[in-house]
Parts: sequence; structure tokens; C-alpha cells
Amino acid sequence: MRLTVTKRQKAFLDATATEVLFGGAAGGGKSRGQLIDAFLFALTHPASKQLILRRTFPELEKSLIRESLALYPKSVYTYHATGHTGRFPNGSLIDFGYCATENDVFQYQSAEYDVIRFDELTHFTEFQYLYLMSRVRGANRYPKQIKSSTNPGGVGHGWVKARFIDPAPPDTVFTPERGGSRIFLPAKLEDNRFLLRADPAYRERLLALPERERRALLLGDWNIFDGQYFGEFSYDIHTCDPFPLPAHWRRYRTIDYGLDRLACLWIAVDDDRNAYLYREVCESDLIVSRAAERILSATPKDEHIYATLAPPDLWARSQESGRSKALLFEENGVRFTKTANDRETGWLSVKELLRLRADGTPRLHIFRNCTEMIRCLPLLQTDPLRPTDTKTEPHEITHAPDALRGFAIYYSRPSPPEAAAGSLWSPDLLEDYERAGEEEREYLRRRYGTPAALPGKG
Repeated sequence: MRLTVTKRQKAFLDATATEVLFGGAAGGGKSRGQLIDAFLFALTHPASKQLILRRTFPELEKSLIRESLALYPKSVYTYHATGHTGRFPNGSLIDFGYCATENDVFQYQSAEYDVIRFDELTHFTEFQYLYLMSRVRGANRYPKQIKSSTNPGGVGHGWVKARFIDPAPPDTVFTPERGGSRIFLPAKLEDNRFLLRADPAYRERLLALPERERRALLLGDWNIFDGQYFGEFSYDIHTCDPFPLPAHWRRYRTIDYGLDRLACLWIAVDDDRNAYLYREVCESDLIVSRAAERILSATPKDEHIYATLAPPDLWARSQESGRSKALLFEENGVRFTKTANDRETGWLSVKELLRLRADGTPRLHIFRNCTEMIRCLPLLQTDPLRPTDTKTEPHEITHAPDALRGFAIYYSRPSPPEAAAGSLWSPDLLEDYERAGEEEREYLRRRYGTPAALPGKG
């Protein structure tokens, strides 16, 4: 068998770094390079084990499995469809796998591989990648590597860029603080003379794409990618170094809360209605009392917060207790003003904050110490079924932007915060009182006074 490879594919085959990323533009020969590399490794290292992954099985079947059957000689390779495994006469194995959900990685918890290969790495989450790294192990002395290929874009664009693209120039091996080595090998369409020869019109089709998609797929531009919802976000334009805020600027807190993640943002609005995100707390696995404690501890005692904003779902009552998370937060010292939960209007309001005015400045400025927002906001992807909305996955990047969305929709249609404690019984509070036990009623009476009326009563 005679294998012909491009120069960039050869660089991928020769790469000895612990983690290798081969990618960039479409048509660079990335997937074929993976298959050739896997084939040569299997023949060179008897009884070796490799795992090749795509995010879903249909993607796997239509691309890598089909292409491997066309590429690998039947004299040395047999594919077993039942177990999705390719076998070689020398005992080497190539498993073809997928991880459609985060939990799918656990099917490999007892496995050992010499090499794991991710095809379209940006379709995977960072958790999936890091977990599967632990499966690269074994007692033999064969090279142990994670070799990946991808285009820009997808749910994992941000962490892949941070892990491979940002730390060092292309084609440069670098050593992270925790050891190992990494390298990014860029590939462009021009590198794949075989594709250009077989399909000369492919380049013209890429040139016909809209600018964002053209830059990502033709040029391999990692600063912009297909499906990005907030393509207008620019680190250089929308972030700034922290500075002391004038005391008279009105300040808000806005939250998104679930047991998996608390995101609380502090935003100040100046005299010209420019908004400055100046503080954030983003932490996981906090019950309500701990979340409230964390919010209060991050707020200086002398800092006046005009309103603390929260989405309507926090007022939903538990079937077990009949009480809402909003009430539990109040009991722990954090009282909310309810915002709207119109996702599309909220996201459009965020876009208005990001939009550049005639003088070239936006209304939203993010302090550079607010790293969670800076990381997550540009990673949100457009929902293909609802182009004015964002995808809700991966969930780990949605919390901080969702908190910003709550502020943005309030900012665009401001309403006064609820009256001070003891002066107003809202319908929600009245309903909470009616459902509450005597101890909880006593707490509400101490905080708000005796209600004048209950729902359905005079």
C-alpha cells in the first residue's frame, strides 16, 4: 500500500507532543491525516489500542468509519460493525466511539488506550476531553498521545482556543504548567493539493460564504466562527482595565442561579447610561444559603445596590415546601427584583449594549478581571431552529450570559425596584404567606408587617 500525504499531514504524523491539534480551515486534510496516522501506528506497534471519536455516531459512521473502509487494505484490516472496532493481524485495535452527552465518557472509565483521537475537537466539551485524557495509559512503552483535528467553531471553540491556539505560535511545542507538551498545527485549503486537484470549485464555494463563515472555514480564523451568536463582541473594544467607580453611579446585582452554578454580576451605570460590569462571582454547587452568603460577602458593606435582579423562575414554588427560591434568598439576606424572561428580547438587548455607536464606543464595558463573562459571552452559539435565540448548551457557559441578559432586559425597560421591606405585600408574597406554616408566617410578618389581604379575600 502506498500512502501519499501532504506536508501538513506529514507534520501531524511526525508530531510527538503529548497533545496535538491539527486544524483550522476546511479541506486541509485533517480527518484523512488522522486515519493515516492511526493506520501506521497500528501496524508499527503490535497489540496497540486506539480510540477515534466523533460527537455522535451518525457523524462517525458517515465520515471516519466509511473513509477507513475505503482507505485501509482489507488484507490487514477488518472492521467489526457490532463493536465498532477495527482489527489488525498483529493484534492492534482501533475503536470508533462517540460521546453525544457529557455522561457518555463514562462508558470508557475502565478502558486503556495508547492514543485517543478526537475528530472535530470543538464539538466536544472540555470536561469530555479532560476525562478521556485519563484513559491514555498502559504498561507498554508505546507513545501515549491525544491527537485531535478540528475546524474553528462549535461548543468547544473557546476552551480549544485557550488550550492550543492562544498559548504559543503555530507549529511550536510548548509545555503547560502541569506538564506534558502541546502543539497546534494549522492547516489551510491550499495545503491540500489533492482536494484542490480533485474539486477545483471547492475554494469558490468557500469564497461565496458570508464573511464570518468564510474567515473561519477558508482562513482558519480562530477569532470568529460559524454559529457565534455575539459576533460583535470584541475583547479590545468591550473590555477595559478596572478603575475606581464614582460613588454616585447606580449599581445593580444580577444573578442566574441553579444548584449547578451561581452567576452573580455587579454592574454600574454612569450618567450617560453606559454600563460597566465591574465584579462577578461564578461558583458551582452552592445551596441557597451559601449562594446568598457568597453574594453578600462579595458586596462591600458601604456599597449601595439599587436593585438585585433575578429571573422569574426563582419565584416558582417547590411542590414539597410550597416556597420559592426567591423567598429562601430573602430569608438569607438577598432580596430580588423580578426581571422578564423573554430570551429573545433579552439577547437582543445584550446586542444593543454591545453595538457600537457613531463614536465607535459601546454601552457595555467589562472589567478585565471579570474573566468568566469574557470567556463565556463570545462562546454562545445561535440556535439553528430559532436564529434570534442562543443554544442552551453547553450549560457551563450559559450562566454568566444569562445573568447579563436579565440586566439587559431590565436596562432596556427599567422599572423601579420593589418597595422596602415592610411597606409592600406583593401578590407573590401574599401567596407565599397563605401557603406557609406558622413559623414561616411569623418570619414574613416580622419582615413585611401584617398583610392587609390575602388572595381571594377582602
